[in-house]
Amino acid sequence: MSRDTENSGKFSPDARFEIGELLFEDDFATDSNWVAELEKGGSVKARAGGLDIDVPAGATVWFRPLLEGPVLIQYHARVIQNGGPNDRVSDLNCFWMARDARSPHDIFGFERSGQFADYNPLRAYYVGLGGNSNTTTRFRRYIGDANHRPLLPEHDLRAPDDLIRPNTAQTIRLVACGPLIQFYRDERKLFELDDPQPYTGGWFGFRTVWSHITIRHFRVFRLKGAK
Repeated sequence: MSRDTENSGKFSPDARFEIGELLFEDDFATDSNWVAELEKGGSVKARAGGLDIDVPAGATVWFRPLLEGPVLIQYHARVIQNGGPNDRVSDLNCFWMARDARSPHDIFGFERSGQFADYNPLRAYYVGLGGNSNTTTRFRRYIGDANHRPLLPEHDLRAPDDLIRPNTAQTIRLVACGPLIQFYRDERKLFELDDPQPYTGGWFGFRTVWSHITIRHFRVFRLKGAK
């Protein structure tokens, strides 16, 4: 699949929906569309047409606009392994359709430190791709509980093909189409959930821990039912 086709909004990974208009795009001339929450500092900067996230501890980087479904979120990501102090191959993670139960109408209305436990009160979909030092890939539906983050057995993957490939551009696609929730890495669907009480609006955020990641070609598309 060519980059032109990929970015045109014509390609759909699932026959149950079609990809419609482009709602948002960011090729990172600046980082003004993003808000970083950093546990122990680090660097989150627009650089050379990408968003460079180079952090020594926990970090969440939120896209400022509220997203209302149905949508497909798409971006290219590369986890860097090149001898840098934070070049630990781990945690190419993300939240989508997220709201904080303590401030549901404004994700920025409640201060968070960047520590992972601070995000337990979210209502959101979450994938930890290559978490725990690149040994697990997990999908969770956060329920806004400070202590409980449900994990179904089928959403806990550990095979090598389910983990991070360092220094390799990967296309991530996130679907929130009514009850249909999906996560794709390149052409492969890793997770699908039929959610009887779906999160239909919220915020998107990159999430990582002690790593160095570059993001490019961020896009959000409207979805519509297939004809």
